[in-house]
Amino acid sequence: MRGRLGTLARTLGILAVAATVLTHARAARADDPHAAKARAMLKKAGDYLRAQQDKESGGWSVPPPPVGKDGGAGQPAYPAITGLVLSGLLGDPDARPGDTAVMQGVKYLLNMQQPDGGIYDRILPSYNTSIAVSALAKVKDPPPQVAGAIAQAQQFLRGLQWGEGARPGGTEAAKVVPKDHPFYGGVGYGKSGRPDNSNLSMVLQAMHDSGVSSDDECYQRALTFLQRTQMLDGVNDMPYAQKSRQGGFIYATVPNAESVEGRAGQSFAGNIEETLDDGTKISRLRCYGSMTYSGFKSYLYAALPRDDVRVQAALGWIRKNYTVKENPGVGTDGLYYYLVTMSRALTAWGEPKIQAVKADGATEEHDWSADLIDRLAELQNEDGSFKSVDERWMENNPVLITAYGAIVLGEALRAREAK
Repeated sequence: MRGRLGTLARTLGILAVAATVLTHARAARADDPHAAKARAMLKKAGDYLRAQQDKESGGWSVPPPPVGKDGGAGQPAYPAITGLVLSGLLGDPDARPGDTAVMQGVKYLLNMQQPDGGIYDRILPSYNTSIAVSALAKVKDPPPQVAGAIAQAQQFLRGLQWGEGARPGGTEAAKVVPKDHPFYGGVGYGKSGRPDNSNLSMVLQAMHDSGVSSDDECYQRALTFLQRTQMLDGVNDMPYAQKSRQGGFIYATVPNAESVEGRAGQSFAGNIEETLDDGTKISRLRCYGSMTYSGFKSYLYAALPRDDVRVQAALGWIRKNYTVKENPGVGTDGLYYYLVTMSRALTAWGEPKIQAVKADGATEEHDWSADLIDRLAELQNEDGSFKSVDERWMENNPVLITAYGAIVLGEALRAREAK
């Protein structure tokens, strides 16, 4: 009896210490001005997004119905925008289970699921389905049909990845190719289209968010394509990476479907001149921010060791090109998309600070989540929406970029609360 009482006393003591630590942690978060700022900004963004919801369908940025007697198919819908809004709303730590706007949005996504399992409307099946899966996976206490919808969508996404064996996915499925093919492991826009690092990143994000194990063949195939978009000699076996030591990522292994044999690679950041140890200069495709953070987090989702040369090379590029002001390499193009990939990647890395490397080689420590919050504070409008700084890649759509902003704020808060 005495032994049991002693064990009980020790257990109660441990629980008391744990409660004290938790209380102190909550107090520390309450005293964190950046966390408070992010919560206030997130609430404003959430209020704005809820006001933009299409009440009839439950979606966001829903196209108008066809006009005229013949009707026609009308403009295609982008379920991905609804998915991004839901991810932004659900990333708010103060989100309420059973939120009416969220549940209406979930219903909209479920209604958009096609017989092949994809969640899309005629175009961009990979982007739309991936983002919808990520959103559905975040729903707290989801309706029973959500799990089934996710499982079907996962299977559809598997079929969009180039590789060996039978490819599910119906008319959108990728073709069977051997491992030495430049498309192997990648994902494109559907209908056997040329794969790219952005589509692949979205698919892996969906798989990660919906609980697919890093041992899954989807991740293992992806590693081949990721290596071929990382500008690192000895890792990338493509000719355009020969002797390159940048460590970051480019967009694709070929410029278009007609240039497979040339294997020239593609980067939206153009070329950069690299200097070798012997002083020789070479021109190589330039890495850029959004693709490098995408590749970096994809490596982490695939559970590569932190000291793996591929992971460390990508981190090295990130440290040398650290910024929240622009998408390094392409300026303001895709700024909000860049901030989303940056926040997700650094959350996955799990370190609250990053040691940036300046041009002179000196290091400078950055609290990256605070930097992101401060940057978004510069861009948020009074009504909670965010300012468009560039029209490329649909970033003149206020609902889209506000959803992006909400996702970044949610990731930044997670990082701060994990300290």
